[in-house]
Amino acid sequence: MSEQTWPRITMYSTTWCSDCARSRRFLRRHGIPFEEIDIDHDRAAARSVVEMNRGLRSVPTIVIDGGPTLIEPRDHELAAALGVELGNAAGGGGSGA
Repeated sequence: MSEQTWPRITMYSTTWCSDCARSRRFLRRHGIPFEEIDIDHDRAAARSVVEMNRGLRSVPTIVIDGGPTLIEPRDHELAAALGVELGNAAGGGGSGA
């Protein structure tokens, strides 16, 4: 069985954001590598997030190379964008409406 190849994923986040923590847990739980950029400590990244979000400083903003940019996604949205079945890992936190 071959190992899963993932697109490059960049997650713009903050340390205090509970949605960021949920998305971080989702990616880690599924063994999906990602780069995390804390916009509280990176002014250029913060400006990029505001530009991507029509003037809003929304986090997490998750950029998937060759795929969508997800703004404050729920677990089921991340799963759909990455082709992950939610039943493959314990817990589905945030997969509800």
